[in-house]
Amino acid sequence: MLLLVVWIVVGVLAVVVLGSLAYLTLGAARRLGREAAALDRDVRPVLEQLQQVAAQETEVATEVRKDPTP
Repeated sequence: MLLLVVWIVVGVLAVVVLGSLAYLTLGAARRLGREAAALDRDVRPVLEQLQQVAAQETEVATEVRKDPTP
């Protein structure tokens, strides 16, 4: 009888521990998703500016190749 109680307690503890690990892992994944979204919001304007500058530089380089005289 005592052995049955011990096995039940071990099973309940295992379920509690695994549930806690799953809860913490899912919480960490959600936080990571929020951090990635925030990083994207912060970096997006800088990326767009860099792309715009690169496009302007490409236009200037194309014009210089067409007319190399100053």
